[in-house]
Amino acid sequence: MKVTSEKNEKVARMIFASIYPLYWNRLEKKGRTKKEFHQVITWFTGYDEAELQKLIQQQVSFRTFLSRQRFTQMLTSSKGWFAVTELKKLMMNFSSTNKLDKWKS
Repeated sequence: MKVTSEKNEKVARMIFASIYPLYWNRLEKKGRTKKEFHQVITWFTGYDEAELQKLIQQQVSFRTFLSRQRFTQMLTSSKGWFAVTELKKLMMNFSSTNKLDKWKS
């Protein structure tokens, strides 16, 4: 699938709360826990459990949900390589669920 600005904009407008249960159901079927799922979300975004639940209830878009850009800040920080290494470890743990083998080097 080719990435285009139109597709990016479509995803940015999607409501996070409508996609969240789809992610969760897929992970649950693969034996993951909600705690693990929320750990990854927290790691990427910095949202704690209360903030996550508030954003779900508010029906925010992906654009709003990701507006903190903690992940981007981590990659560009002086500790960026450590963050990338940790990210790869996390993604490898979930690779069988999400087929993210492209993260493996």
